[in-house]
Amino acid sequence: MVSFGIIPNEASITSVARLAAAKGDGDYAFKVVKDFVSVGGVSIPRLRTYAPALLCFCERLEAEKGYEVQEHMDAAGIALEEAEISALLKVSAATGQENKVYQYLHKLREYVGCICEETSKIIEEWFYGEKAGEISDNGIGSDVRLRREAVLKNGGGWHGHGWVGEGKWIVKKGNVSSTGRCLTCSEQLACVDTNEVETQKFVDSLVALAMERKAKLNSCEAKVVFSEFQDWLEKHGDYEAIVDGANIGLYQQNFADGGFSLPQLESVVKELYHKSGNNKWPLILLHKRRVRTLLENPTHRNLVEEWISNGVLYATPPGSNDDWYWLYAAAKLKCLLVTNDEMRDHIFALLGSSFFQKWKERHQVHYTFTKGKLKLEMPSPFSVVMQESEKGSWHVPVSCENSEESSRTWMCIRRESVLDVPMINGKLATS
Repeated sequence: MVSFGIIPNEASITSVARLAAAKGDGDYAFKVVKDFVSVGGVSIPRLRTYAPALLCFCERLEAEKGYEVQEHMDAAGIALEEAEISALLKVSAATGQENKVYQYLHKLREYVGCICEETSKIIEEWFYGEKAGEISDNGIGSDVRLRREAVLKNGGGWHGHGWVGEGKWIVKKGNVSSTGRCLTCSEQLACVDTNEVETQKFVDSLVALAMERKAKLNSCEAKVVFSEFQDWLEKHGDYEAIVDGANIGLYQQNFADGGFSLPQLESVVKELYHKSGNNKWPLILLHKRRVRTLLENPTHRNLVEEWISNGVLYATPPGSNDDWYWLYAAAKLKCLLVTNDEMRDHIFALLGSSFFQKWKERHQVHYTFTKGKLKLEMPSPFSVVMQESEKGSWHVPVSCENSEESSRTWMCIRRESVLDVPMINGKLATS
């Protein structure tokens, strides 16, 4: 193909890379990909294009070459998946590179929810191995306060400060209670949120997209209108929950006499008030046109006026999309968002699917009304993802065919040297 001046496409390169890897020639498998990338063009490499070389190097224990492939993938913006991360974890463990093992455990945490059985065996072999038992924190990881601050900053579930403690590891398999308590070691699992940097990027993206969308409708008012809401929220933003008023008011109202149900909205508002430990009212976002209609109804007027005077209701201006307002408020205040809207609009996709999914799992509250009775479905009290505690222990969820969360197998990995030991000046007395 090359001799005839034909530039191979991604599918051709992938096929050649697979043939080379099948012969055990990872170098050539990687070379054809690098040559392909250097030429450029419409066709771009994918994960499957790099995978043959990476997996070949890992299988042959050529760790450094495997890391080089990963660096090339990072530069091309291609994310690793479980098979590739597991291969890199395995070769790092086999060659005794504890820092790399730690790095790839965190990549599994970041990119993979529940690991497969094969990956769990790789992790188990590492922690049972002699090398893992020889690793100590050298005092760097003994500062509990430092790790605790890191966990909070990261959104919970990990600190990233390296191995903690010393001596052999204990690996057991068990279950986790419905409240997130490990039934093996009694440690409480975290409800992992997005970190501060991710959250701020999310908020900034929302503002930019909201203003861009509004500008297309009526240019000069765009920034002013949304900025007014931002300023208002800055002054009144002491809320624990944001309510998508239209979504709740119109829930199950698609029948002949159906319309906007204020009683449904009132039920949700009261329930959130009672659930709040600080007796705080939520914030309802509702379009100004809808608010005006409710105020014209004598039956609803008093309640709506009360909400407005108490800062419980904010009317979004004409020409605005309610979605941007309630989503921005929930992200900015890092609080709950009550809506059954799954936010699958193509505009929401611009915010980043993996991040957005994580954010929704932590913040979105679904609801149902069965024969007029409200049920709020609060976010899970813990996240089903790999977690690294401030004590240095690890909890790893394993994929299961059974959909029942209570039957899921979790790997509980810990060191006796850092379990329930005394603290001296904020540090573990591990000696």
